[in-house]
Parts: sequence; C-alpha cells; structure tokens
Amino acid sequence: MSIRLALLGAGRIGRVHAAAITADPDASLVAVADPFREAAEAVIARFGGTLRSIDEIEQAEDIDAVIICTPTDTHADLIERFARAGKAIFCEKPVDLSIARVRQCLKTVEETGATLMIGFNRRFDPHFRAVRKAIDDGKIGDVEMVQIVSRDPGPPPANYITVSGGIFRDMTIHDFDMARFLLGEEPDTVFATASVLVDAEIGRLGDFDSASVTLTTASGKHCTISNSRRAVYGYDQRIEVHGSRGAVSAENQRPVSIEIATAEGYLRPPLHDFFMTRYTAAYAAEIAAFIAAVKEKRKPDPSGADGLAALLLAEAAIKSIAERRAIRLSEIEG
Repeated sequence: MSIRLALLGAGRIGRVHAAAITADPDASLVAVADPFREAAEAVIARFGGTLRSIDEIEQAEDIDAVIICTPTDTHADLIERFARAGKAIFCEKPVDLSIARVRQCLKTVEETGATLMIGFNRRFDPHFRAVRKAIDDGKIGDVEMVQIVSRDPGPPPANYITVSGGIFRDMTIHDFDMARFLLGEEPDTVFATASVLVDAEIGRLGDFDSASVTLTTASGKHCTISNSRRAVYGYDQRIEVHGSRGAVSAENQRPVSIEIATAEGYLRPPLHDFFMTRYTAAYAAEIAAFIAAVKEKRKPDPSGADGLAALLLAEAAIKSIAERRAIRLSEIEG
C-alpha cells in the first residue's frame, strides 16, 4: 500500500521533504498547499501532486498523512486539525514555543489516537546513528559524558530572529534532543551561559548568538553543548560520547572526504556550508521512517513527547540565563 501524502508549506525544507517523499517507493505526493502559489507550483512541477488548500486537504479522502513545514506559530493548530481529521502527521520542530500550548496540542493527539512524528532529523544522520549503535552495542561501556558542538556558519537575518523563539528554542533544541538520544537518561538539571559575540543586532532583538549549556542527569552523567552563530570555517557538527570502557565520536563531514599531502602540509576540503547539504541523508531517512510507521500502523519516533522534552530543556536554559544559576527541570515542568 502506498502512503498518500500532502505537503503543507513549499519553502526550503518543504522542497527537501518533497524530494524524500517521491524517492520512497511506498509513498506518493498527492497535494501541496502554500499561501504563496508560485512556491507550491514550483514543487508540483518538480515532484508532482496537485495544488490544494489546507481545508481541501483536511477533508480529502485520498490523503493519508501530512507533512507540516509551515511557520512555527501554525504548527499546533495544524496538528490538532489533522489529528481530528484522522490523518497521520509529521511536523517540523517545534510543536509550539509555549509549553502550555504544546501540552494542549499533545492532549488532542492522545485523545484522537493520531500518529505524530516530530522532525528532529539529526537522530537519522547515519554518523550520529552509528554513535548511538556503538553505545547500544556496549562498545564504550556505560555512558558518562557527552559533548556536542553545533555551530552555524553565520547568523540568520533579523526578521528570522524575531520569530524563531531564540537560540535555545530554535538552534540548541536539536542538541537537547540529541543529548537525550545519547545519554540514556533524562537530564534533570540545566546550567546555561550565553552572550552576544557575533552580531550586536541579535542582542538588540533580545537573543544570543553564542551559548554553552551543561545538562546533568540524576546519576551524574552530563552533556556539554557548544553553540555559535558564527563558524567561519563551515558548518561545525561534532559529537563525542565518553564511556566507562572507551569513547565514540562523529567528526565533521565534508562534501568530498579527501586529504591532499604536499610539501606544504596536509590539506582537506572545506566543511559543508549548512544544514541543507550536511543533513541530506538524515532528512531522507526521517521521512522514510515516518512513511514506514504510517504503513505499519505504529507510533513513530521521535514523538510529540520528545518535542515537549526538548522544549522543556530550552525553557530551563532560558531561565538559567535569566537567573544565573542551575535550573532543575522540575521547576519548569511545574
């Protein structure tokens, strides 16, 4: 059975997901919705499907699932609409910037029995998954410490900063999810520091561009996260997990993995320029995982609960900055 999907949002990430849908033999792209007609038509011309409104998609009997790539402030409403319509849902992170709104939305998902997957694509990166497999296989013993480096090549535009929810809800949230993915225990304490070192305009808008976070679990395991909105050498994405019997790491990736040795020294090509090329395989794998979950009628992973857990860590980091102290997660969970 082929899973029939509709794409809500035909922007940059929507185009990536459209390509993943059409590459999957178990899926077909039936419809595309976007308020910018030209963007939707461009996706349809390349990947197929028909132009429809969100209302039409909600009522359509020839659509099994939706991929939500619309602005963040629409996510929760759309999840609820399509949960009630009986369609499976894949939604880009976050569900919402408000914890209360996320909880309300997830309650609707639970009440309707809807299938919901959240787009934490890095869990599907083959290099990071290999790190997780080494942990699961016992190669490094018990996990003790995790280090995550995630640095963008440059800051986003000011109009993005104003709607993003800030660096912790927008950027670090991926690292919070990856920390949970690798630690094997839930963090219960968050300590964060942040500053404006890259672009003064970011600070004027109330956000930060440089941040460090330490997460600690009840047993004492900890994860350190290093974020920056400026890495002049490329998109910096590294992970190391230290355990009782050794360590496992995933290094930066390059479009071409070669090394040239001359009398002048060793030279390697530059890193990927940003997430669209660095995580191409991860985006394809996460959509394939969602399609498989829908086809097999099982709950996908990561779930809405994973989305909420990462947002709670982001809120704890924000509180830690404001109060200059470590924050126990119980303070945020209420």
